[in-house]
Amino acid sequence: MSNKKNKRKSSKPTKSVKTRDTEVRLSQCMIVKNEENNIKRALEWARGVAFEQIVVDTGSTDRTVEVAENLGAKVYHFEWIKDFSAAKNYAIEQASGNWIAFLDADEYFTPGDTKRVLPILNRIDSDDTMRNKVMAMSNPWVQLGDDGKPIEVHQQERLFRNDPAVRYIGRIHERLDIKKIENIHYNDELNIMHTGYTTEAYLDTKKASRNIELLRIELADNPNDLNLKAYLADAVKAEEDEKSLAEADELYMEVAKSQGGVIDILQKRAYKHFLDKYIMADEIIPEYEELCQKALSEQPNDLDYRCYFAAILNRNGKHQQALDVLLDCEGRLPNANINDSTIISANPQFMFGQMVLASQGIGDVAGVIKYATMILIIDKTKSEILSPYLYTLVKQNVSVEEILSILTGIYNLNDPQDLLLIARAAKDIGAIELARAVMDIAGRIING
Repeated sequence: MSNKKNKRKSSKPTKSVKTRDTEVRLSQCMIVKNEENNIKRALEWARGVAFEQIVVDTGSTDRTVEVAENLGAKVYHFEWIKDFSAAKNYAIEQASGNWIAFLDADEYFTPGDTKRVLPILNRIDSDDTMRNKVMAMSNPWVQLGDDGKPIEVHQQERLFRNDPAVRYIGRIHERLDIKKIENIHYNDELNIMHTGYTTEAYLDTKKASRNIELLRIELADNPNDLNLKAYLADAVKAEEDEKSLAEADELYMEVAKSQGGVIDILQKRAYKHFLDKYIMADEIIPEYEELCQKALSEQPNDLDYRCYFAAILNRNGKHQQALDVLLDCEGRLPNANINDSTIISANPQFMFGQMVLASQGIGDVAGVIKYATMILIIDKTKSEILSPYLYTLVKQNVSVEEILSILTGIYNLNDPQDLLLIARAAKDIGAIELARAVMDIAGRIING
């Protein structure tokens, strides 16, 4: 199959970036298709640190190519053959730097982290041992939710040497083919921010249908690959129709029950899928409890699994046991590494929410107030936390005036939207006097 590629040269000169002890020439590479909304940020984070910026377009029909060229990138064209590795390896072949930063268009480093990129690479190349051993750097990959806040943290290799031995493999969910773990340097000084799986971005780019097609092709060739099944479960779950959700359940269960051969983060997603369902279910489901026990037996120090175990204890009315587990998790969390937690460390609200339930279950008023406040400071819209928070205060005979005074630490009582949140939560728990008082305040503000 003929696959001609052509290049449009940048109209702007590139520059070499020198560090103190040695020259690091960093090539920024990416493959794109219809990334008009992301391409500007994707290129601008690297300006001033990248020696060159290489964009390989796989068939955009929007202004992606035009914007990239206007920003000074070298733009190449590659015929899409339903193979991410092929496209990425073509981009690498165009690079002339000695290091490559291969972030996708929906990924970026923050300005503070960007300043650290070259000094870190320089530090590696200035060390005789590391210079001869390190082929790639692995960094935290922070997945951002719809609200722009972290929801998961994993590890990704996106900075690597421009070496013929370092290439991508896999038609989809491609990875660098680095044979020895000791050739990867784990570094937590740089965080790769990822926005591509927010609801809006996922639907806008039709990633789910694209991924499903490629994953089914890969599974036809590798029908027993549990990692591919886990990725397919993620993709079909996003379709949200009854048939797709049933298929996701089947795939996730196969992954969750496996005895090996699955990447840790993928098996964790499978466990999480069922444990989330169990916590929200009306009935006790022993099979899901068994999955949690299996997860804990495999990874006893994993804080995410321990928090889910505490949720199951709460679910079964064992609130003191749940609180003991959660307090242990809270104590470990500040020193946890990425292998101990990919979910709770990014988003501790789940843990604090379970602490609210446990504290409520044992009648610990101070605990309810403490942990509910911690959650509401992070996200004041969570009615499932605000309601028990208010319920506890009302049951302790705290006056309406005192409750409103306490709430000023979280809410703006001059904002009708905040007042409406409080009034709804108060109404949900039957605190009619409080709800009326809040709506009276809101009415006075609205009516001037």
